[in-house]
Amino acid sequence: MANNIETINFKTSDNVIIVGDYFKTADPKAPAVLLLHMMPADRFSWTELAKKLQQNGFQCLAIDLRGHGESRDQNGKHLNYRNFSDLEHQSSKFDVDRSVKFFIEKGIKLENISIIGASIGANLALDFAVGHNEIKAVVLLSPGLNYRGILTEPLAKNLKGDDGQSVFMAATYGDEYSADSVKKLSKIIPKGVKKEIKILEGKAHGTDMFEENLNLENELISWLKFIYFK
Repeated sequence: MANNIETINFKTSDNVIIVGDYFKTADPKAPAVLLLHMMPADRFSWTELAKKLQQNGFQCLAIDLRGHGESRDQNGKHLNYRNFSDLEHQSSKFDVDRSVKFFIEKGIKLENISIIGASIGANLALDFAVGHNEIKAVVLLSPGLNYRGILTEPLAKNLKGDDGQSVFMAATYGDEYSADSVKKLSKIIPKGVKKEIKILEGKAHGTDMFEENLNLENELISWLKFIYFK
């Protein structure tokens, strides 16, 4: 379809203007994927994956988290993540809330929305999924036990089991903190939560893993397709 990528913006509940790229599908009710970048990246770190997801039937939204890329304005104040306190980083949860609402306003139900996050974006993705257990799938690329005060251990314990939620986690051996975090989180995720765990060769972090591990994108897409198109 023509013009299938649209740059959009919306305002969060605390008045930050968030800019994102919306990857449309021919079916307006197709399963949706929200993409949350790592720090200090921006929404463009997801472009290649988003295009592949789009080709496989998923509509996607890749946003610039507050203080990154073009998401810089809050009531006329210029935001820069480099100056953020931990509390200000945690306020990115409002960005996630509003982004999910973007899909809901299009008639997409929570059970047809998945979230993929890298690094701090992974922690934010897990936070939303635990608070909204209708979310069936969450992908955590290089999550940490603690990124800027967003703690994942207490979150992971509260994922919905009994086949309610599925988690895909990946990190590289050389990224020791993320690899250790993935291993620890895997052990405390409740029984009944479907887990796909990848500890990969190399030392890349977050979306940089796609360049070191060329099959990772395809494995991730296949995993999502099994959940949403089976």
